[in-house]
Amino acid sequence: MAAYLGHLAVERGLAANTLSSYRRDLRRYLAVLTARGRTAIDQVSEDDVRAFLVGLREGDADHPPLSAGSAARAVVAVRGLHRFALREGLASADPARDVRPPTPPRRLPKAISVDDVERLLAAAAGPGGDATARGLRDRALLELLYGSGVRISEAVGLDVDDLDLDEGFARVRGKGGKTRVVPMGDYARRAVEAYLVRARPELSAAGRGSPALFLNARGGRLSRQGAWMVLRAAAERADLKDVSPHTLRHSFATHLLDGGADVRVVQELLGHASVTTTQVYTLVTVQMLREVYATSHPRARG
Repeated sequence: MAAYLGHLAVERGLAANTLSSYRRDLRRYLAVLTARGRTAIDQVSEDDVRAFLVGLREGDADHPPLSAGSAARAVVAVRGLHRFALREGLASADPARDVRPPTPPRRLPKAISVDDVERLLAAAAGPGGDATARGLRDRALLELLYGSGVRISEAVGLDVDDLDLDEGFARVRGKGGKTRVVPMGDYARRAVEAYLVRARPELSAAGRGSPALFLNARGGRLSRQGAWMVLRAAAERADLKDVSPHTLRHSFATHLLDGGADVRVVQELLGHASVTTTQVYTLVTVQMLREVYATSHPRARG
């Protein structure tokens, strides 16, 4: 297991969050194998792998039942482990080869309306508004998330030197260490400029000169959890329900497509390796068209 995780980190370049998920899933798998008396990977059978999958879906005293999507992720990690073991000569067969991950139900990305986005952004700065360093930072963060469509982990990973404010672009390090350049939009650019001039020096004074764009109260890099708290607080102030860290990214993509953007362009902006991943957003826009038609046309419903 350690060798496989090392392979994923060094040779495949998986992101730290993905590695953490794989490690957690494989530790649970290892516990199941140990309980079933397996002491070497070459002893594992297809029945063992299927028993692990059943346990994921049913849960146990220490774990709640997993959804099809979460169980599928764990099975993918297990299948990768056994393929690696076979390739490296650590096992003579692949017992997970015929164990298929459960197919999760297709869920459309959740997007909010442009009006709701504006309410959220207006509430971002909090009670003190643009008069406080934290308010300026929070407004800049959420404007950037919606204005560029970056993941929340990509936003907090930005350094000041990654920005070109004159041109309105940011250089983002995405999944697998891939770098892409994304436009920020005028609203986001102005919000980031205001934060850099009026707020970041105050936050930076509490730390040791971090290169990070977004700083916490101690002058260090703002964490993903910290950014999530910023978003949640703004959503509560705007009275918006079920707003997640990915909501602004989903809304960014959906609103671009609603405005006539080409799906290939949106793919590049989002940093998707395959256009198939991006095409799910086109289903969102089609669904919206259906809803508008159903509620607006006099003969849409009999």
